[in-house]
Amino acid sequence: MHSVPVDFTAIDFETANPSSASACSVGLVKVRDGVVVDRLHRYIRPPFPHDEFSEWNVRVHGITRDMVEREAGWAELLPVFRDFAGADVLVAHNAGFDMRVIAATTEAVGLDVPDHRSLCSLQVARKTYHLESYRLPVAAMAAGFEGFSHHDALADAEACAAIMVHAAARHDVDDLDRLAHVTRVAFGAIGQAATATRKATHGPMALQ
Repeated sequence: MHSVPVDFTAIDFETANPSSASACSVGLVKVRDGVVVDRLHRYIRPPFPHDEFSEWNVRVHGITRDMVEREAGWAELLPVFRDFAGADVLVAHNAGFDMRVIAATTEAVGLDVPDHRSLCSLQVARKTYHLESYRLPVAAMAAGFEGFSHHDALADAEACAAIMVHAAARHDVDDLDRLAHVTRVAFGAIGQAATATRKATHGPMALQ
């Protein structure tokens, strides 16, 4: 499989509970010309009142309140995220979830939601592979990326990045706009980008 010159930042969040504003871990993977060039993982202290750790979520990702109580909150980490991601398209598996986490956690700490377009590797995988399941470990295996620790935010972001690079090569495209076009997967957006997109496509409407 030849390398493809796609650029993006892959992202994965884990949350403390069902609230989208309860981010407790983030993994970021920067891809340039189809190659991972930088990685970042941080635990996050979720903002009050979204800081309860549900038994179900802890069972899934293994992160507990004790592990994050001395970590930075999202208000301190948002500048780190902005520096890392720049103006990149954000890629995530089930991207709607991760984009809601960015928006809700940012709003919970009283800051402006950053502007980003997003593209979902789950939707791209559905248009690229023929699989019984499109869960991240299965889709990543189809892309030749396996043996990673699912629900570790950094490992999940790397798996997501691998899917997008492999899918771009499979479809013989060299950027995410072309990949979105050929797979007919729509970009998402958060921040002012989302407001502008919504106005352009729907006219004035209440923000969700």
